[in-house]
Amino acid sequence: MPLTIGIIGTGGVAQGNYLPYLAEQEDVSLIYFSRTREKAETCAAEFGGTCVDSIEAVAGAACDTILVLTNEQTRADVLETLIPLKPKRLFFEKPLVAQDGQAHVSEDDFLLARKLMTEAHEQGIETAMIFNYRFFDQVTNAVRVVSEQDFGDPIQVSATTHYCCWSHVIDLVLSLCGPMRDVTAVSGSITHEGAGMEAKDLAGAFICEKGTTGILMGTAGPDFNFPLFEITIGYQRGKVRLSGLDGESEIIDYGGRRIERHVLTPSFSRWDHYKASFAKSLESYLASIRAGFPPPVPGLTGLQELQVEAALKRSAAEKRQVRVQEEFPLS
Repeated sequence: MPLTIGIIGTGGVAQGNYLPYLAEQEDVSLIYFSRTREKAETCAAEFGGTCVDSIEAVAGAACDTILVLTNEQTRADVLETLIPLKPKRLFFEKPLVAQDGQAHVSEDDFLLARKLMTEAHEQGIETAMIFNYRFFDQVTNAVRVVSEQDFGDPIQVSATTHYCCWSHVIDLVLSLCGPMRDVTAVSGSITHEGAGMEAKDLAGAFICEKGTTGILMGTAGPDFNFPLFEITIGYQRGKVRLSGLDGESEIIDYGGRRIERHVLTPSFSRWDHYKASFAKSLESYLASIRAGFPPPVPGLTGLQELQVEAALKRSAAEKRQVRVQEEFPLS
């Protein structure tokens, strides 16, 4: 099934992580729009496809889907123009909206994203998110083992992360443990700097709707060469630890009395794994379009991630527990 894919935003993220895979697909035609036409022309020359001069022209090209790959600060502006044009499908980079950058998501970002997602739903637009960390080998392997070995329900979670992975880690916690019910958060007193971000630490305790308890900590402080996140999940009959960009992982099966450990091979770096996860995510997404199935990671997950961030920020600011679903309803 030939696919026509619109690309809005042709910066480093698009060129490094999306277009190499899409250009290899013989049945995919690409249409580019960038506020800087020169960037779009560079992509067309390297990866094939054609350039247009407006968002309206992309929407009018009968695209099977449009990938919105602008930075998070300008994504809402693009969507406010794009959604009324009623494209068939939209696919978003993460986080869905972050007007002051991904280390500074606010309640306003959640409210704006909710408004945009409601409008997209009303227009009959199918939406999807990238959240490519779900496609790391360590994650898919852990999900498989937990299911096959019947680890039972998740009981406790501990997650620490650099802010560059913050939205991904929140999404992983939600995907593995379910929606959050309550959060209680505190903000650090020192501003850390790293990977082009400046922000105070944020730490939150939470309870998921199914009863899982956990802690979530974000920072801009760690050296970028170190593992950028770590998640440990304790189940009724086992434990899973995930670390870094598809890096080391450990699965402990209490019932089977065995431990599985996975590490990167010397010839394959974490950045190779990182890039590979985009290909896996896109492969799964395009397969869903060809088959007429719902997307593997729906757009709603982007709003659910912002819901948690908004609740954490309110809790830290007001020094109280926040009832997530009541104070930040998704619709």
